[in-house]
Amino acid sequence: MEEFHKVRRLPPYVFEQVNRLKAAARAGGADIIDLGMGNPDLPTPQAIVDKLCEVVRDPRTHRYSSSKGIPGLRRAQAAYYARRFGVKLNPDTQVVATLGSKEGFANMAQAITAPGDVVLCPNPTYPIHAFGFLMTGGVIRSISVEPDDSFFPPLERAIRHSIPKPIALIINYPSNPTAHVASLDFYKEVVAFAKKHELVILSDLAYAEIYFGDVPPPSVLEVPGAMDCTVEFTSMSKTFSMPGWRMGFAVGNDRLIAALTRVKSYLDYGAFTPIQVAATHALNGDGSDIAEVRAIYKRRRDVMVEAFAKAGFEVPPPEATMFAWAKIPEKFRHLGSLEFSKLLVEKADIAVAPGIGFGEQGDDYVRIALVENEHRLRQAARNLKRFFSSADDTLHNVISLNARR
Repeated sequence: MEEFHKVRRLPPYVFEQVNRLKAAARAGGADIIDLGMGNPDLPTPQAIVDKLCEVVRDPRTHRYSSSKGIPGLRRAQAAYYARRFGVKLNPDTQVVATLGSKEGFANMAQAITAPGDVVLCPNPTYPIHAFGFLMTGGVIRSISVEPDDSFFPPLERAIRHSIPKPIALIINYPSNPTAHVASLDFYKEVVAFAKKHELVILSDLAYAEIYFGDVPPPSVLEVPGAMDCTVEFTSMSKTFSMPGWRMGFAVGNDRLIAALTRVKSYLDYGAFTPIQVAATHALNGDGSDIAEVRAIYKRRRDVMVEAFAKAGFEVPPPEATMFAWAKIPEKFRHLGSLEFSKLLVEKADIAVAPGIGFGEQGDDYVRIALVENEHRLRQAARNLKRFFSSADDTLHNVISLNARR
């Protein structure tokens, strides 16, 4: 039977190939150190869990909730933006709760995209940024992910040579997977460019609170006039170690938020009310939970970078996010990221995410998630060192079926 139209538009899910190998290895008794999926291992702070338990005992909260988010939650998100970024939001018209930032992006694509519409999307990038639009019949034109002067000349070319004219520009800083961080000056140029060419800006700010320098990453909405054309997506998954709770937000331009809210109203009833109340409690907190999570990821980053370097795998220390974006060692680069990732599972008991899964420009890289403790990261480095030391003897006849010529 022929594949369904929308399914045909999606490429094979390359991460699944690594996941199958990982599952088979574990079934065979292997101790796989999983640095692949960005699935936080840290527990949700106890105060948030306690609030959930308190509210869930009230049977009135077991009814359908509000798709756009209960009023207290939207007010809490607006207050967070005011504290953190100095951005004033109307919680009634400029904030909508989403079932994580991923759902928000996908439904925003549904809300604004007609078949054939062109969207400018970084490459490499988090898959939903492209696939959300592909599934709605949109067309993706890849652009650079580097947040510097090199970003704009290719963007100008994309505008000149795209027919029809692009409708939207996706930005993602701090970036998943590359961990690049953008400055406010860069955002000013992005907003000016978007206004000049009548583009909608869709900003993914899911990692705003996972940073390791002294300067917190800014929001594009801090730029004067950005509210005229921008929606920004955030998530509580990493900030508060709440990935399974599925709680995120879209904030920004009234017209765009209204479109997203209307689409969502046909598709869901929102998150379970006790989850929304617990999320409100988290956002109204003093920030100590966020600081603790940030400190843990920084320690893990430092341990991983040092230990992997000693093992022969140089990993640039990321400025932000819970990921490192590492170039495949020269000796293995010809294999491509998928085959290299498979080798790490088979020969080193380590799972990473192949860079090709984030776009073809990522195929020389793997993404390493800081989702194991420091002891396990050191163990991963020992496994790497053992694998690298024996590779010349054991891998002389390994050739990727997809090796580039």
